[in-house]
Amino acid sequence: MLHPKKDEEFVVALLQREEGETLDFKQSITNIEKIAKTITAFANTAGGQIVIGISDNKQVLGIDEYEEMYMIDKAANELCQPPVTIEYELFTYQEFSDKDIDPEEKNILIVNIKKSSKLHYLKNNNGQLLLYRRVKDKTLPQN
Repeated sequence: MLHPKKDEEFVVALLQREEGETLDFKQSITNIEKIAKTITAFANTAGGQIVIGISDNKQVLGIDEYEEMYMIDKAANELCQPPVTIEYELFTYQEFSDKDIDPEEKNILIVNIKKSSKLHYLKNNNGQLLLYRRVKDKTLPQN
């Protein structure tokens, strides 16, 4: 079981960062093939973090961490060849609004991917092995 950390300074600093070669923001995981591309690209480039529960415009939306971890694990173990080892961190962020007396707590999942010494491929639904790398804030196929 993953226990949420409360580190508001860390989350605020994270929100100030821009997407790039080692950072990608996702509202949620809706497609395991797309997230597997990102996972392999980070492993094949410099490593990185996928932050789930924050939109591209830096709005903290929160997530169901168990559903997101299920999708990530499925992508990393079934679609990444060889499988990519990942580590999770869970943070709770309190969002205050003028109307609320009690702040709303939202969970943010950070998926940590280390640079790998071997190449990782995405196995697509046709059985093809495709190589991806991270270039700036994009996940791009390599020939």
